[in-house]
Amino acid sequence: MRFIKNTAGNNQQDDAKLIAQYKNTGDLNALGTLYNKYMHLVFGVCLNYFKDVEQSKDAVMQIFEELVTKLKIHEVQNFKSWLHVLTRNHCLMALRKSSKQNNVSIDDTFVENSEFVHLDIDNTKETQLTIMEKCMETLPEEQRKSVDLFYLQEKCYKEVADITGYDMLKVKSYIQNGKRNLKICIEKNSSE
Repeated sequence: MRFIKNTAGNNQQDDAKLIAQYKNTGDLNALGTLYNKYMHLVFGVCLNYFKDVEQSKDAVMQIFEELVTKLKIHEVQNFKSWLHVLTRNHCLMALRKSSKQNNVSIDDTFVENSEFVHLDIDNTKETQLTIMEKCMETLPEEQRKSVDLFYLQEKCYKEVADITGYDMLKVKSYIQNGKRNLKICIEKNSSE
């Protein structure tokens, strides 16, 4: 029977060295080496959200450009999971932005038409965001602050702890419990 060697610790150490090298020198080759290890995962997440190969390829490059600045200002403990959150947030923001930019061409006949035309607009996303906002308000203050800082403002655990004054372990607990409570609340209110 063969045993599989656990290299997760080594990967994190290698990642930490590349992050430190990039932060200290601004060396884009170090950042490129680091990003290249996870680029296929970033592409997979983007493809899952966009369902379009070309848009996903573009997003992979845009996320690298975001890394150039964001990695300098964030304290990253686990690059792989931090990158996953960054990628997911990038995709969600792009989808939100594209849903707001529904362009309608208006020609003269439409403007001069005397009949009133009702546009059938899908309010599903807006409804979901409203439910999420209401559910955020129901969370205990510690969970609400921690979830808001971590997911919506993209702060790392250490930054959340520094901003709120909560212990690091408490922050992780508040985020985990807040996420679970938020999910339960959203599911309950979505089915009503």
